[in-house]
Formats: sequence, structure tokens, C-alpha cells
Amino acid sequence: MTSVTLDGPARTVVSASTSAESDTWRIAALALLSVRFIQGFIYWGGGSRRFIYAPSKLDPHAATWMANKFQSAMPGALFGTDHVIAFLLHHFDLLYASLIIFSAGELIAGVFLMAGLLTRAAALASVGFSIVLMLMFGWQGATCIDEWTMAASNLAMGATIMLAGGGAFSVDNVLLRRRPALAGRGWFRWMGGALPLPLPDRSFGTLALAVFALTAVFNVATYSYYRGSVVTAFHGGPVSAARHHLALADGAVLPDGSVRFHAYLNGGTPAAPSNIMAAALMARDGSVLEHWDGAALSHLPPSLIANEFAYNRFAPGPFGLSAKMGAEATIRLPGMAPGMATSGSDMLGKVATLRLRTVNGNSFELPVTAG
Repeated sequence: MTSVTLDGPARTVVSASTSAESDTWRIAALALLSVRFIQGFIYWGGGSRRFIYAPSKLDPHAATWMANKFQSAMPGALFGTDHVIAFLLHHFDLLYASLIIFSAGELIAGVFLMAGLLTRAAALASVGFSIVLMLMFGWQGATCIDEWTMAASNLAMGATIMLAGGGAFSVDNVLLRRRPALAGRGWFRWMGGALPLPLPDRSFGTLALAVFALTAVFNVATYSYYRGSVVTAFHGGPVSAARHHLALADGAVLPDGSVRFHAYLNGGTPAAPSNIMAAALMARDGSVLEHWDGAALSHLPPSLIANEFAYNRFAPGPFGLSAKMGAEATIRLPGMAPGMATSGSDMLGKVATLRLRTVNGNSFELPVTAG
């Protein structure tokens, strides 16, 4: 590795142990130039879209407001990040500040990587962004886990740049040439990319292997969790990214004959909403006590839908009851049959199940009780 000798406060002499080592370092930096620039461009693109090219993503009143994307990730987010997302969705000020800070961080890290300014610090930031994005969005992708693929690749790229730096064609290199004394500053050696890390060969090798192990284990483990195909057969994941799924709870027939239940769209693609086309109240013997068709659901008064979040919501649609990914609400269906409201107490003993049918023919059932 490179050794540093200081001769007075204003002079620093950087000597390589061999010219071959210096040449090897420059060759490696040149070889990684494409990786460093594209890694930076990816994150610059994410931040610049929100601040410059598509500012509606940071507009709470726009349909493309980023909170909707965050909520769509909530059902499959790992390690408690779903609770973090839910908390932020309930606190607008924190949510907005988080989106601004995250977007600005992506933009700044991207610019620094492309320019090669404080290259290792920027690469470390990209590693953190990749891990966060993989935990939140890694399960998504109807035909393949495209969100995981992008984040996993960025994680490996960021880890490589963090170790190797970016000595060739970088602002770090320009700064070192203009101010050679920076070679003796620990912060510059660790945060910049113009010089090797100030570690003996053995320590650097240990660090590199540790970074490799963490990167490989994290990527392979999350892939196995999301899709299998490592030690188990391929599967659609604990949360399906292709097939919409409704989690139903707290079903109850109220004294006025209406039916109340809680619904959570916790599976499927965020690219299209899920549409509930029909609902039926079933007796214990299988007979239908009450039925709500698409027309009835599409005219359901909004006052009967209490959404948990202000962004992706359950709402009456043109073909029934529509819900976007991550939507969660308590819904009440009014009694439709003549005399049901007056004979609700008699009906309670007969009711067993609420059945919802979606546009693609899937049915979801929920036991109901007297409420």
C-alpha cells in the first residue's frame, strides 16, 4: 500500500512502495470509471426527476406524489420498515421532510460519484440508499423482482467503489494534485478516492472480504426470501407482486342491517388498482342473504368508507369498489334487502360469511359476527 511521509506542515511527499503498485492502482481506477459514473447517474437521476424534471412527485396534491409509491411498498417491506412507512404516512410533516431529504441525498451522492468528489463517502451513501430501497421495494415486480435487481446491483457497485475509490478522472485527484498535503489527512484518505485506503495489505484484505460477505449474504438472502431459487424451489414470495390479495378482518352485521368490515390490499402490483365487483352476505347453509353488485358498490357513499391513510385509498369506482396497493379502510355496506334493518337481530343468527369477489374472479371470505 502507499506510505506517506510528512516533511514540515506545508509539504507532504507521497511515495509508492513500487511503481508497479501505482500503475496497478491507476489501472483499477480506470477500469471502475464506468461503474462509478453510472452508479452516480442512477442516483442523480432519481433525485433530479423529483426536483427538476418531474417535480409533481414532490407535490402532495399531484397523482404522482411519492407518498403513494411509499404506501404501495408497505405490505411487503421487511424488518419493520412497513411500520416506519405507516408512521410517516400518518405524520405529513415528517413524511414530506423525509422525502425531501432522501431525494436530496440521492441527488448529491449521484453528483459526487459522477464527479469523483469524496468518492468513498458518496459510495457509502449509495450503499445505504440501496439497502433501504431493497428492504422497502425489493419484493415488487410482477414478472421479475426488478426493484430488487436494481437495488442489489447498486449495492454491489457502491461497495466496490467504496473500497477502490475513484482515482482516475476525479475531483478528488485534482484536489490532491493542487493540495498534496491532503494525502496526510485521514479524513481525505477515507472519504476521498484519489489514494488507497490507509491500511496495511492484510487489513485491507480483511475489510474487502468482510464487505463482500455482507453484500453477498444480504443480496442472496433477500432474493431467497422474495423468490426462493437458492435452497428452495421458486415461489411468488410471502407477498405476491403479481396477484392482488385482500386481507379482511373485523366482520360484523350491525343492528341496522348494514355490514362492517376492515379491508387491506396487501398484495399485488401497484401498476393497477384492485376492483371489488361484488359482495355477498352468506348464511350458514350457504344461501345468499344479501348481495351488492358492481353498480351498488360503485355508488357506495364515501362516508361509508373510512380510509386509514390519505393517499392510496378504497373508493367507489366505475366498476365497483376500487383500491390501490397498500390501501386500508373500514367499510360499511348498507342493508339492501327489504325488512333486513328491522329484522337484523333475527338475521344475526343466520349470518356466517361475507364474500368479496374481485374483477379477476378471486374471492375473499370473512366470518362475520353480531356487532
